[in-house]
Formats: sequence, structure tokens, C-alpha cells
Amino acid sequence: MRESNMSAKVPQNGAEQPRIADEKAETSSVAPAAEAQSAPHATASEPQAAPAPAPRGPAYPGAPPPQPPKPLPQLLLYMFAAVVVGLTQGLGMSFVSVTIQQIAGPLKATTSEASWLMAAYLAPNACLTLLLFKMRQQFGIRRFAEISIVIYVLITLGHLWVNSFETALVVRFFAGVAAAPMSSIAFLYMLEGLPMQKKMNLGVSAAITVFGIATPVAALLAPFLLDNGGWKMLYIFELGLAMVSLALIFKLPLVSGERVKVIGKTDLISFCFLAVGMGLVTVVLTVGRVYWWNEVRWTGELLIIGVACLTVVALIELQRENPLLDFRWLTSAEIIHFTGALMIFRIILSEQTSGVRSFFIMLGLANEQLRGLYIVILVSTIAAGALCAVVLKPGRVALLHGFALVLLIIGTWLDSHSTSQTRPEQMYFSQMLIAFASGLYLPPGMLVGIMAAFKRGPNYILSFIIVFLTTQRIGGMLGGAMFGSFVTWREQVHSAALAQDLTAGNPLVSQRLSQLAGAYGSSIADATIRQAEGAVLLAQQATQQAYVLAYNDAFRFLSLLAFVALIILIIDVAFEKWEHKRAQAEGLPA
Repeated sequence: MRESNMSAKVPQNGAEQPRIADEKAETSSVAPAAEAQSAPHATASEPQAAPAPAPRGPAYPGAPPPQPPKPLPQLLLYMFAAVVVGLTQGLGMSFVSVTIQQIAGPLKATTSEASWLMAAYLAPNACLTLLLFKMRQQFGIRRFAEISIVIYVLITLGHLWVNSFETALVVRFFAGVAAAPMSSIAFLYMLEGLPMQKKMNLGVSAAITVFGIATPVAALLAPFLLDNGGWKMLYIFELGLAMVSLALIFKLPLVSGERVKVIGKTDLISFCFLAVGMGLVTVVLTVGRVYWWNEVRWTGELLIIGVACLTVVALIELQRENPLLDFRWLTSAEIIHFTGALMIFRIILSEQTSGVRSFFIMLGLANEQLRGLYIVILVSTIAAGALCAVVLKPGRVALLHGFALVLLIIGTWLDSHSTSQTRPEQMYFSQMLIAFASGLYLPPGMLVGIMAAFKRGPNYILSFIIVFLTTQRIGGMLGGAMFGSFVTWREQVHSAALAQDLTAGNPLVSQRLSQLAGAYGSSIADATIRQAEGAVLLAQQATQQAYVLAYNDAFRFLSLLAFVALIILIIDVAFEKWEHKRAQAEGLPA
């Protein structure tokens, strides 16, 4: 038997892995597709004397071996299932983030308290992918998908009995647990049945595009749902989507192959520390800005405990022969470069995911008035994903990233000239550029990461998945926290500067006070009270103007950050070309 097949059956330590035969052969995976992308003309030579050559084994224990492409109608059904499952998971998180002010009232909670609903959801969701990947190997993809969607439906159903903030907090925690496998399931359905050469361009681009459109779709649907049933109508709609997902998953099953025992006691110990560590860091990043970082002591305590737990994970994994996470590879220059690039992108993208929406809310606009802006973002993201599916190849990654950074520079710079009179229509073009850039940046980044993982060996795919998903989730939270903190800081600076000019002896200030006080002439007879009300209005306008200037500073800073990232990218590409030419001149392998 060929060596490639033996390597799939024998682990690195030589011990035979226990296997359980399942009903069918497993579906095709991203591993062969990555190899096909990196070596499209490679052919395998089989010994002619072999009477029945064995098929190519899976890329890693429990991974799906190659399968022939599905017929077009069946392929479209699987892709439709991927869209529904992906939106089900994305809307479950996005509905809360875009309606947190409307949800806080019925739950009798403040906006600060309502932010804990996001923290409760994200804390388990950020780390469970690690264990779920191994559970998928040990119990089979088909059973994994079916059990996951049943649990998700039951948890979503539980939202309908929520009648207090405390119960909502508990249910949102379990919703985060139940939603963790849904993104992986959607990704698998998108890749299912695609031709080998299409998995890493069409499959990856389409899957990431589905994840990217969840927030604008939630923002478009939320006002209508809230007007026709209140906040519980959000969960009724989510429950309906979950039921459709359940039907699709059972009707269009992911074909499973051999199941492999890959979860050990040490894995569970490491995961417990990882879950606590990442969970506490997630909580701090989600609510730290709301309570302000150094105003409450418990944010620092949670952060210290979280970092200590993650340190314990690193110490455990560095001593293992077959670690759950290969920290030596994760801290290599290649992966640090990859992680840094994705993190910087997520921070820049916070301009759209949290900055622009909070800017318009600060100006007094509601979600209904942002409908046109969200439509522009939605259409642009889909268009970028479609373009990426057509042009994405390993040799074009740097070009796509460079083009995306140019769009980010232009879009954020245009937004930095906003005023208190700016309305969504004035940001259509800039937000179109930013949304298009987001659709162009992530698929090439995932392609590069997968290829880097498989160059080192198929066992590194788990570590890569953790790197990618961690940068997206933690990076998104970090970007939002940094953006909001920067705006708060700059608002204080601008408020202090504006207050210095708002003196009673300034004739322009006196004139403005008289105008504002005159607005109460028909309702307040006392001139002193009218003057006081006018002063309050003037202070509110000054605070609003300070926030506008602060948001402009944040947009300008992100534009500068994108420009620096572009310069670094150009230098990196030039250095790689120089090294390649030098290696060719010296007769060394490129």
C-alpha cells in the first residue's frame, strides 16, 4: 500500500489509532484542494502491477477523502444549505448587536448591562471551535452536523420563554455554545461536491461572503421584526431559520467516513484552561470599554486570570508530543506575519462594523434610516465575493490584498471629513469601497494560511483553523474596543478644547444662547429658565460636535493604518522577489 495511505492511518507516535467504520465514505476536504492549488500540474504515478490501487487517503485522521463533483442541481442545493446555515448562525449574533438599545428596555436593563448579552454569547463561542474540530473527527461529520443543529434549534426555542435580563443572559451563553459549530457546518456544506480546483476559490470565497453579509442582513430585517412583534419576533425568525437549517441538514446529509479517536484526557485539560482564558479575555474586550478599562477593578482581574490560563495552556502543549495546539508553529515568523496581517485588517474594518453605525446613532438616526447604507454594504460584499471567486489564485494574493488596502485607505479617508449634517447617503460610496475591500481580503488570507499549514503537514490544519477564527473573532472584538476607546478619548480632548471657547463674554456664544433660549419662548415664561435651557442645548450641541471630530480622528487614524499596512505589503513583496532572484542566481531552490 502506498505511503500516503499509511500516513493517514498511523499517527506520528506510531501507535495505531482506533477506528470505527461509518456508513459511507466522507466528503471531499480542503486539503486536496490546497494541494491542487499549489501544484495544479502534478500527477500521481501508480504501479501498473497493482491489481486494485488504493484510493488516496484523507489529509488528516477523520478528514474526508476526495469525492467526484456533484451534479449541478444537487450542488446548488448544498450551497443553498450553506447559505441558510451560515445566515442562521450569523443572524443569531448580529440581531443582538444591532438592536441592543431596543432589547435593553423590555429586559429592564441599561445599555451597559445589555452589553453582557454579547459577552455571554461570545465567551464560549470564541474557543469552542478547537474542541469541535476534534469532535467532528471522532464522531463523524454527519452525526456532528445533525446533533449540532438539533441543539441549536432547542436553544433558540428557549429564547421565547425569556422574561428577564438574568434568564436572557443564561440563554445567550448557551446560544453561543450551540452556535459554535454552525459556521464550520456552513463551510463544509459550501465545499461539499465542488470540483477539486474550485474549492479554494469559489468555495472559500462563497463561504466567507455568507459570513460577511450576516450583519447588514440583520440590520435590514431587525426594524421590520421589532415593529411586528417586539424583540421576541427576532428569535421567532431565528427559530424559523434554524428549523429550515435542520430540515436541510437531515435531507442533504454530509457523507461521513471513518471516525477516529482523537480526543484524549490531556486535550480536555488543555481545553478547559483555554476556554476559561479566551472566555475571560472575550468578556473584557466586549464590556471593558462600556465600564471603562481602569474605572472598575474586575476588568484587570479577569484579564490577569485569562492570560494566566492561556499561559498554562502553552506550558502544557509545549511538553506534548502531539499537541492540541502547536505553539512553536504558531509563534513562527510566518504565522505571526499572517496573524498580524489579519488582525490589522479586522481593526481597520471596525470602521464599518462598529464605527459608522455608532456615528449615525450618535447623530440621532435609527436603524430604519440606515437601510440604504446597509443595502450598499450588502451588495458590495456579495460583489466582492463573486469577483474573488473568479480571480483568486495563490499567485494573486498580494495583488488582491494590496487592492483591498487601497480601497480601505480611500474609504476611511473620505469618511474622515464628516460633519454633524452628514447623512448615510453621503457615505454610500466610501462604505461601498470598504465593504468591497472586506470581501477581497479574507478569502486570499485563508488560502495563504491553508497552504502554509499543509506545507508543514496535514496535522497543522487544526492549528491554522484556530489562528484564522481567533483573528476574526478576537480581532473583531479588539477592533471594536479600540475604535470605541479611541473615540471616547478624542471626544474628551475636543470637548475640553471647545469648552475653552464657550465663554459668556464671547458675543457669538451669547447670540447662540439667545437663539436656543428663544425656542422655548412659547412654552416657558421665565426668562432665566429659558436661558438655562438654552445653555443645556448649547452644551449638547458642543458635545455632539466633539464626537463628530473624534470620529473623524478615528477614521483618519484607520486610513493611516491601512496606508502603513500597504507600505509594509509592498516592501514584503519586493523582498520576496529579491530573495527569489538571488536564489535563482546562486542555483538554490526558490
